Amino acid sequence: MNLLIAKWGNSLAVRIPTEYARNAGIKEGDSVQASLTVDGGITIRPSNWKRSAFAAELSAARNLMKAGTSVMTEVRAGERY
Repeated sequence: MNLLIAKWGNSLAVRIPTEYARNAGIKEGDSVQASLTVDGGITIRPSNWKRSAFAAELSAARNLMKAGTSVMTEVRAGERY
């Protein structure tokens, strides 16, 4: 998503769309951490971001996904690999 940079006093500001803020778990008044990436990008994340909580959310989401049949089973059933 392309966002517009605006002037805010002597600084620059970017508006974060509501959906992005909701998914990141941030709201007005929250503190965020900004850092520069190696390739010159900017990363913004909530200051209270916890890797363990994020990992738990990923695990819960993964458990909701149905697993299909293994591709390797199909490969082994066919010609020798």
